[in-house]
Amino acid sequence: MKLAICAGTATTGKSAVLRHVVPRLQKRGWSVAFLKIDVQFADEDEVFARDFGIATRKVYSGELCPDHCNVMVLGDALQWAGRSGADLLLVETAGLCLRCSPYVDGGLGIVVLEATSGMNLPRKIGPMLSLADIAVVTKIDRVSQAEREVFRARILNAAPGVRIREVNALHGIGIDPIVDAIATTPEVGAGLALRGNPPVGTCTICVGKKEIGWQSHFGVVRALDNQTFYRGE
Repeated sequence: MKLAICAGTATTGKSAVLRHVVPRLQKRGWSVAFLKIDVQFADEDEVFARDFGIATRKVYSGELCPDHCNVMVLGDALQWAGRSGADLLLVETAGLCLRCSPYVDGGLGIVVLEATSGMNLPRKIGPMLSLADIAVVTKIDRVSQAEREVFRARILNAAPGVRIREVNALHGIGIDPIVDAIATTPEVGAGLALRGNPPVGTCTICVGKKEIGWQSHFGVVRALDNQTFYRGE
């Protein structure tokens, strides 16, 4: 089975891009399964099942970061997609933790960025971009050509090896190169692992400690002067 993981912050147009990708793959004879990972609300699984007749699932990460939830459920999701007879598992994740990469070795990593989000966005989203295979830039009709060129240059500064694809996700313009990349991705093997290293810090805030100030916390902490150090045994 092939695996493609599509990440990006809210409103970038991930679902709009994938709405054009799925029927193009189906026209090529591919059977697609779709997994949506979000925090607390999503209906893309229902829309894709209705519009394209494909197997879909949805997982709410809740208290987990969506990227972490992706790691937890991906093994089961691949087995489910296999039982559904799919040739490809297409995962759309909210990808809200900018410290992490949702991609795995052996699969295709796609990040969706909106050109209207500011020229410095590529410098801000870390491994979600720097470890991706393809950077899909949406809403290109809403910025000038000069802004597009600067945005493109800053993507390449952050991720020199990434393939940039500019698209109009409303009308499906520029989608075919993304479909080609998915179709030529090798099948995944056993023993999948994250691409890149996850954060090393253990966060007491993430486990429910509410007190303000680094003096109340343990593990890797940081003070206002940007000094990072370790507290605790």
